[in-house]
Amino acid sequence: MSVGSKNGTVHLVLLGLALLVVLSIIAVRIRPYLYLAVQHGAYALGINLNNIAQKGYVDFIKSQTGQRENRLSGVFLNKTFDYNELNALQANVLGDSASANKKIEIDLSEQKLYMKEGDSTIGTFLVSTGKWAPTPTGSFAIWTKLRYTTMAGGSKALGTYYNLPNVPYTMYYYQGYGVHGAYWHNNFGQPMSHGCVNVRPEEAGIVFNWANVGTRVVVHE
Repeated sequence: MSVGSKNGTVHLVLLGLALLVVLSIIAVRIRPYLYLAVQHGAYALGINLNNIAQKGYVDFIKSQTGQRENRLSGVFLNKTFDYNELNALQANVLGDSASANKKIEIDLSEQKLYMKEGDSTIGTFLVSTGKWAPTPTGSFAIWTKLRYTTMAGGSKALGTYYNLPNVPYTMYYYQGYGVHGAYWHNNFGQPMSHGCVNVRPEEAGIVFNWANVGTRVVVHE
């Protein structure tokens, strides 16, 4: 084999290795978006692949006590976040905590939560709804309230895994979908969640102290 042929072979091998490196980098970066596409695509076909929509997840919720865990770090999108305690503001400055005529309205297009009593809006907060999996629309009712809860789901392999202790002021209203405080991001007003409704922890506390089990939750575009 001539020197030119050897050099050509070496160049081809190096080019192939470089291509493999580039493709590997691209694959790592697009993994979460494969998860997003599958979740949203299946949902559009009437199939909900989200783990929080499964009965087993509801059983997991029911097994929890609502008490604070000692574990003080969590994972969101495969990144570690420290848990920080935040106290709720006093809810009695907003509306009537004893009123039975209450409704929580979630506007997905505005990324806002409205606290309503009859025709009056007594509180409005920015939220982050489903990005990695859709937030179902419809009319629901809060079926349990937990001061603290653990949430887990997503995919480690695809880079969307989360395992979060002490999620504060959680109100589950449909399967494992809930309104709750989120301490792992500060991007409220933009979709960020795996289907739940994220609220700033101190604002989630206001809604939590005002709402009751049975309070209506209406989610719409």
